[in-house]
Amino acid sequence: MTGTVFTIGHSTQPVDRFIDLLQRHGITAIADVRSKPYSRMNPQFNRENLKKRLREANIKYVFLGRELGARSEDQSCYCNGQVQYDLLAKTDLFKAGIERVREGSTDYRIALMCAEKEPLDCHRTILVSRELAENGMQVVHILYSGQLEKHEEAIGRLIRMMRIPNADMFRDRSAVINDAYEKRGKEIAYREEQPTMSDEE
Repeated sequence: MTGTVFTIGHSTQPVDRFIDLLQRHGITAIADVRSKPYSRMNPQFNRENLKKRLREANIKYVFLGRELGARSEDQSCYCNGQVQYDLLAKTDLFKAGIERVREGSTDYRIALMCAEKEPLDCHRTILVSRELAENGMQVVHILYSGQLEKHEEAIGRLIRMMRIPNADMFRDRSAVINDAYEKRGKEIAYREEQPTMSDEE
C-alpha cells in the first residue's frame, strides 16, 4: 500500500500481543506520537522498554511526540487553556512531523502509535490522520481486534457519533466532516491543569 500510513493504540494489552498485531499487518516502523512516552499503568509501553522489544522484533522506533504530540508546548496553540487542533496543525513543528511521516512511508510501513484503544478517542485520528489524509495519504487504523478500518470509514463513524446532520443542498460533505472533526477535537483536546491554591497563598 504505497502512500499508506497506519495507526494503532497500545491500550492495556501485553506487549507481545501488540507486536503480534504489528507483524500481522506487516508494520516495519513505529512512530510514537505520545507527548509523554511513558505509562504508569502500562510500563511495558514506556519508551525504553518498547523500543527494546520492537528492536528484537526488527521493527524500527522513532519518537515524534514533540512534533505530533497532543500536548503542545507552543502557547499560541492554546485558547482558554485548551489546545486548538487547527492552530497546532499550522505550526512549523507539526508540519515538519507530518513531512517526516510522509517521507518515511516511502521506505517503511509505518504505524503511528498512541495510547487510546479507540481511534476516535485519540488525536492520532482527529488531528494527525486528518492532516495526512488532507495531504493525499491513505490512512488505515489497526483496531484492538486486529481488524483494519480505513480512515474514511472511521470518519463515517465519527459523523454518526457526533450526530452531525448529513450533507444537503446547503452543506456539502466536506463541511459535515469538518464539523465532526471540530466537535470531537473540542471534546478530547488536551487541557492545561488549573493551578490550585496552596495553604501559603
